Order: sequence, then C-alpha cells, then structure tokens
Amino acid sequence: MSTQFSLFKTRRFSPFFATQFLGAFNDNLFKNALVVLLTFQTAQWSSLSPGLLANLAAGLFILPFFLFSATAGQLADKYDKALLSRLVKWLEIVIVLMIGLGFWLHSLSLLLGCLFLLGLQSTLFGPVKYAILPQHLHDDELVGGNALVEAGTFVSILVGTLCGGLLAALDNGKFWITAACLLAAVAGYLASRAIPPAPAPEPALRINPNPFTETWRNIRFARENRTVFLSILGISWFWLFGALMLAQFPAYAKDVLGGTETSVTLLLGIFTLGIGSGSLLCERLSSKQVEMGLVPLGSIGISLFGLDLAFATPAVLPQQPLSIWALLQLPSTLRVLFDLFAIGLFGGFFIVPLYALMQLRSSASHRARI
Repeated sequence: MSTQFSLFKTRRFSPFFATQFLGAFNDNLFKNALVVLLTFQTAQWSSLSPGLLANLAAGLFILPFFLFSATAGQLADKYDKALLSRLVKWLEIVIVLMIGLGFWLHSLSLLLGCLFLLGLQSTLFGPVKYAILPQHLHDDELVGGNALVEAGTFVSILVGTLCGGLLAALDNGKFWITAACLLAAVAGYLASRAIPPAPAPEPALRINPNPFTETWRNIRFARENRTVFLSILGISWFWLFGALMLAQFPAYAKDVLGGTETSVTLLLGIFTLGIGSGSLLCERLSSKQVEMGLVPLGSIGISLFGLDLAFATPAVLPQQPLSIWALLQLPSTLRVLFDLFAIGLFGGFFIVPLYALMQLRSSASHRARI
C-alpha cells in the first residue's frame, strides 16, 4: 500500500517540495538570525526593546501577505505556476544580495526592508504553493501531499532557525548568514527548474492592480461557497496563532525561562516536532480522505494545551542564564515543552484537512486567488 512518502519518488511532487522547503528555510534562516541578533545584541542595532523588535520583524514579514496576496493569486491563475516559481526564486536571489549589502552597511532599516521583501516573494509563491497541488496530485493524494508540505514547512522553519541562530553566534556571522541564504536561494531556483508545467486556468484574466478592491472581490467570491470560506477563516486563524507563538519564542526563552540563544531552538524544535507529527498522522487517521472531524479535535487540543502552557510558565526568572541542560533539569521546563509539542500536534490535525478541503471544493479557475 502506497503512503504519502511515495510522492517523493515522483517528479510531480519532489521538485516542488524541495523548492518550497528551501524557500521557507531561507526566510526563517534570515528572519530568526536577525531576531536573535536583535534580541541578544540589541545595543549594537537599536535603542528599542528586544521584544518590540522581534514583533516588528514578524509583522514586517507578514504584512505583504495582507497587502499583496490578492495580486499574487491573480498572477498564479493567469500564468503557469512552474514559471512563476522560477521567477520568484530569481527575486529571492536578488533580495539575498541586498541582505549582504545591509549587513555590510550595518543598516537595520535596510535589513528590515529585506525582511519585508522576503515576505513579498513568499506572498507571490503562496498561491502557487497550494494551487499547484490539485493540478499535480490525485484527489486521494491531497491529504498526504498537504501533510508533507505542512510538515516540511515547519521542519524548514526549525532547520532555518537552528542555522540562523548558530550562524548569528559565529565570528563574522553576518557573512555566513548571507552566504547560507544565497546558497539556499540558488538551490531553490535549481529545484524549481524541474517542476513540471502547471498551465494557467485563466490565461485571459485581466489583472486588477488594486490589492484592496481585489481582496474584497475575492472574499465575496469565496463567500459564495460556505465550506471554502469557513476553511479560509480557519486557516487564517491558525497562521495568526502560529505567527504569534513563533514571534514570542526568543523573548520567552530569554526573559521568562531564563535561557540562552540555543534555548530558542529547543522551544522551536519541540513545537515543530509536534506540527510535523500531527500533519503526518492526518493521512493515517483519515484513510487518505478529507476527515473534517480532525479539525474540531485539533482546535480543542490547541486551546487546552495553550491554556496549560500559561499555567506551566514559571513565575520567577532564574538569577543567571541557564544552558539547555540546566533548563531541562527543571520540572516546569518539561511541562512547557510537553505543552508546546501538544499544541503543535493538534495544530497539524487542525490545518491539514482545511487545506485539502479548500483545494477540493474551490473552483479550478479561481483556486490560486482563493
């Protein structure tokens, strides 16, 4: 019996998976390396607080998704998605070169601007990332394909964060951060060249350049299908929750748990392990079908363990920074890690069926815009 992992043997999935994996890896390598630098070397960059800088960085990265997703959806419905993937990868290479310039000039404003541009190129790839799956996968492969994409996305977040944190701590770390980002961007472009053609469903579509009116038009269109619209709301809530969680990890590790730079990676690693486990379990639990019963189960689990995380958080900060080993000796830390894993696990149950349902129920001509 074939499983979701057999998709890695096919050209209709593997090059696309590698492209999206390397893109997410690159985004998070730079984003988290910058956040770690700003958190633990704040005085060298700005007079603002580390927590504020971390949330500012997260906000700048997410802002293009709000502003330009409607435009990106139009492009993905009008042009071949494989071609768009390659063009986005070229844009990523240019942005990385700008990152190197920002580090060389020691310009925080330029680096934050590059973070915004990385969010923009991720926005352009987003509709491609999800609308291409129904074109290349069979209906009974969609749950497994989405599970692999979601698990891969969070694993790439983990690996990118780990590499970003390690590179930020090196002597001449700015050079190594830039070099690693450039290597990932070039590798992502090479992978994108092997993605099979994904013809545009609406090649005659006229692009509306106004993101606000187009966003409103897309929302109205999505509301015509109640199932699709509710799926969009659920997915949006999940990414709001996830983005808020991830943005707090550096300050939470330092100012609440009393850990060092490496403790940020520990928190993210446990959270990612939970997301990956939950995502990959979806296909087995749903027998390759879209099982919507997993969604309320996921939301209940996220809520309960999120509440327990609040109670598990220690009230007193240690007098000096603790290593990972010292942190693991504390009973409160183990409970925090268990809660983070459980939140991730149930998050996987929540998000994978919603993506698969949205792809199945969306009109093919509007799928990328949805």
